[in-house]
Amino acid sequence: MKLTAITLDCPDPLALAAFYQRATGLELHHESNADFAGLTGGDGVLLGFQRADDHQAPHWPGQTVPQQIHLDFAVADLDEAEALLLELGAGKPEYQPGGDRWRIFTDPAGHPFCLTRG
Repeated sequence: MKLTAITLDCPDPLALAAFYQRATGLELHHESNADFAGLTGGDGVLLGFQRADDHQAPHWPGQTVPQQIHLDFAVADLDEAEALLLELGAGKPEYQPGGDRWRIFTDPAGHPFCLTRG
């Protein structure tokens, strides 16, 4: 088996794709539309966003609406990446169990994701 895509449910696929595109530098897939948008990079894996009209954002760290999946991104400078992500519209939950090793954020649709030093 070969991993070809990771897809997140969200209320607005193009808006969430734009957030991750600005954050990662990945390219918007040419067939992206209002129901499904994707980002591609050189590794062949698509990061996808599909419309879910009844999407409920996860409640981190609670489990009322569990996170179900989260993404991890390695960055050279945690402070620099944090500043960029907050400027792009990410949230930073108060609960941060990673200490100096990683930081947790939420994308504009509420999905938690982590930044690690790398």
